[in-house]
Amino acid sequence: MPYSMQKTYFSMRRQTTRLPSLLIGLIALFLFSNLLPYGLAANYTVSYQLLDQPNGSTHYRLNVTVSQSLHEYYVAKSHTSNTENDFAKFVTPYALKPIADSLRQIYTDDEDFTNGALMIVHQIPYEVTTPAKYPVETIVDNKGDCDLFSFIVASIIKASGLDVVLLYYEQVAHMNIGISLQNAPQHARGNIFSVMNNNIKYYVAECTGGNWQDGWRVGECPDELENAHSQVITVEDSGQSTTGQVSASYKSLSTSSLTLTASPSFLIQGSIVTFSGQLLPNLPNENITIYIRTSNSPWTVLDTATTDSDGQFSYSWNVEIGGTCNIRASWSGNNDYAVTDSPTQTITSLSTFVILLLTVTGILVTVGTATYLISKANRQGPLEPQPPEIPS
Repeated sequence: MPYSMQKTYFSMRRQTTRLPSLLIGLIALFLFSNLLPYGLAANYTVSYQLLDQPNGSTHYRLNVTVSQSLHEYYVAKSHTSNTENDFAKFVTPYALKPIADSLRQIYTDDEDFTNGALMIVHQIPYEVTTPAKYPVETIVDNKGDCDLFSFIVASIIKASGLDVVLLYYEQVAHMNIGISLQNAPQHARGNIFSVMNNNIKYYVAECTGGNWQDGWRVGECPDELENAHSQVITVEDSGQSTTGQVSASYKSLSTSSLTLTASPSFLIQGSIVTFSGQLLPNLPNENITIYIRTSNSPWTVLDTATTDSDGQFSYSWNVEIGGTCNIRASWSGNNDYAVTDSPTQTITSLSTFVILLLTVTGILVTVGTATYLISKANRQGPLEPQPPEIPS
């Protein structure tokens, strides 16, 4: 055989014999790197001081915790505002409802409740921020400006069931809020300011200012805004009840934990995968939010599950997409336990194309190996005849 042909033959032979082991190694590496759970996610905690009423003497400290899952969910959401009415999407009552519930433990009066919510944002450092952000992001960043503070207060007030609107002052590039109260504010110092919209009176509440103990109260208005025109932005449809929530409490919260498993973790597109886990403490009827991230896409909410009497939950999902998916479960906590995230699990869904590719590759490897073995046998030539056995 000429040297050039020998070189080509032995090169093909080396590649053919390496294909099975190389394919197996790649699949093993893929499975090992994708099927192990990630580490536990981190939580973010911040504390706010409160007074029982304006000029009050009783102090409270409200601890608010945000899970990493909830924070990443809002970071990944669209922050684009094409018109002023798009500002309403940044008001998220459901996510901040635990804060509203905690304030209601102190304030039964709606005016005091509103002033308590204002005390919270008056403690967040002011910094001009663009684009607009969701309240959960501002709480974690611990900084923001007039619109971000307005989104937080509007979310808390809306979560309590009160009628609230955003007030946008285009000429001075400013925002605050308006609240509908049954009675005129009693704690406002000086003139009381309000706007009318659809025959409803909304009392102005300024959300900026760093003096939380003696800051702006509902009904009060900065001098430069007294005669400024404001656009009223309603927030009726804001927020999503399928997302997670922050946790809020006046005491130090105990640690909770959440597990998550996926079965199977390696499947064919169109198959069913079941997620199951355990919440500690073993609390029943708790909502578990399941977040998903496919390939390099942002985190989104897949759905929610509910714990049974033993604190366990289960959720089945028909995987219609191909590729790698990261899954994380999250619990929003309660008055005794802090929010918690499960370790991130990874499932791999093989698409029809990938299965076809692997099948073709396997056939080629088999044919190549068989061809090599046949060629090797042909090169050895016929077997030499053996002498007959002589009986003893």
